Amino acid sequence: MLRAGGYVLAWLLLAVPSALAIFLSSSTTVTVASHDATVSPSLGQYVTIRTGPFLPDVRRDSGGPIGVDIVLGKTEADSTEMLVERYAFIASQPQSQVAIVERAVTRLVWDAAARGAVLAVFPLLLWALIGRQRRTEIFGRTPKHLIVATLATGTTIAAVVVLVIKPWQTDETKVVDQSQWQSLQSYLPEFDVPAEARDIEVQGTLAASGTKRLVLSAVDTYRMSREFYDAARDKAETLELRRPGEDESVAVIVSDRHDNIGMDQVARAIADRADASAVLNAGDDTSTGSEWEAFSLDSLDDAFKDYDGRFSVQGNHDHGTFVQGYLDDLGWQTASGSVLEGPGGGRLLAYNDPRSSGLGTWRDQPGISIDELAVNIADRACEAGQRINTLLVHDIDMGTVALERGCVDLVISGHVHVQVGPDLVKGSNGESGYNYTNGTTGGAAYAVAVGSKLRRPAEVTLVTYRDGRPVGLQPVTLQTNGVFDVGDYLPLTYRSEDTRQVGANGSGGSGGGQDRALR
Repeated sequence: MLRAGGYVLAWLLLAVPSALAIFLSSSTTVTVASHDATVSPSLGQYVTIRTGPFLPDVRRDSGGPIGVDIVLGKTEADSTEMLVERYAFIASQPQSQVAIVERAVTRLVWDAAARGAVLAVFPLLLWALIGRQRRTEIFGRTPKHLIVATLATGTTIAAVVVLVIKPWQTDETKVVDQSQWQSLQSYLPEFDVPAEARDIEVQGTLAASGTKRLVLSAVDTYRMSREFYDAARDKAETLELRRPGEDESVAVIVSDRHDNIGMDQVARAIADRADASAVLNAGDDTSTGSEWEAFSLDSLDDAFKDYDGRFSVQGNHDHGTFVQGYLDDLGWQTASGSVLEGPGGGRLLAYNDPRSSGLGTWRDQPGISIDELAVNIADRACEAGQRINTLLVHDIDMGTVALERGCVDLVISGHVHVQVGPDLVKGSNGESGYNYTNGTTGGAAYAVAVGSKLRRPAEVTLVTYRDGRPVGLQPVTLQTNGVFDVGDYLPLTYRSEDTRQVGANGSGGSGGGQDRALR
């Protein structure tokens, strides 16, 4: 028993320093703040962000004995000014980015612990394989011989650790900063830095007036973003919204966020106020569908990470494989053409927009037209065996044929950035259904929503389900001045003989009859 305890103690004495050495020399690559970034732990007490040659590095106390170095790599931006504004906007809602770095460091910890544990086994195995008699023959019994044996063993272990961590392989791209650091308030004495940012320090060597103006602009954008969206969230928590009955559940619709992560906390607050338990994302989370926009998807996921029902489709600005693949990895249910169990236990179909758009007004022609896709969707819905309760698409035209055939209860879309509907459609089979277009949740003008405040009114819509079937809608709009407009609850009925028009000209809310401008 004592012998086994000795081996365990020896293993711990070998494993802990080995794991620590491996951990401190390790690094990993993640996407942070719209950059490919290298994250590596350090013994310093700071989280340091190395921004490159044109902007000052920044750091903040980590609150613990281990620090983190984050070296920002490639990204996409039209100008340095736009990039700095993006930094400030992301910094105003940093939770998802902090979580990414924390997960990256945690993975490094576990990896180092595993490697250190395995590494520490080999000297003990060698010691055991040699055997007591052979060890006595090799090292002798005198204290001098034991000291030699211990030194030889320690040297061997140290050599193995060095070979594993390879300290001679340095990261040539890493900026080693030997300059003085100063507080952000000292760096910008003419500006009243927000209280929560006063413990941030900046590299003191880049003091050019142009650089200071960029930093000043970033801090100002940060302050305005925090104030506007935090105030909107607080107001959302007090809104008078319809609550579901005992036999009902609620889902929240978001669409056309276009990287506006500030609205995510607001959308969640509205959803919580209405006791929502699912989210329906009608697409265009990004502006270009590029990897640098992962911060937007991370923020959306962070806002609704505890929801069991998370459904998403791609918009024309999300075109490509990145957005859907990223959300798939985060656990969202994305467009597959298969019937899914939707909110309230109903049946849901979800389809991506096949088109590709960028930041301008251009749009690539897809391999299949919207009209052709609409027919395919209708065929799938009508052949599903049981009626489809929710059809989630980006463009309402994708669900038109399914409604006209009477195979769908509710088609949910986005794309045009204004609310349209709900419109009642009586199908050729005598069954009724509704189409509904949610306005832009990001308050986007065209494909741009990043900024310190909304560019146009931002909307989310609450969908009430009973027995899996959508039975009501309630739109909630945040105006550009920070004032909420809570729409009336709009009941949805499905009697075959019901030809009721929900609103003027067949439209139940603002936006009826709006031109379908290119978005």
